[in-house]
Amino acid sequence: MIPVVNQETCIACATCYEVCPAVPKVFEVTDKSSVVNPDACLECGACEENCPTSSIRLV
Repeated sequence: MIPVVNQETCIACATCYEVCPAVPKVFEVTDKSSVVNPDACLECGACEENCPTSSIRLV
């Protein structure tokens, strides 16, 4: 499983980065989160559980 970010609903709050600094990153250019290192995902679900807009899912 890897985290996937819904770019349409992401508000770039960086909560996913705070709970998992290895996988997601907020890009200043797009002002959205993106998954930059999916192989580092431990599949713990912290990013999914903590996203205030439910914009990140493990698939």
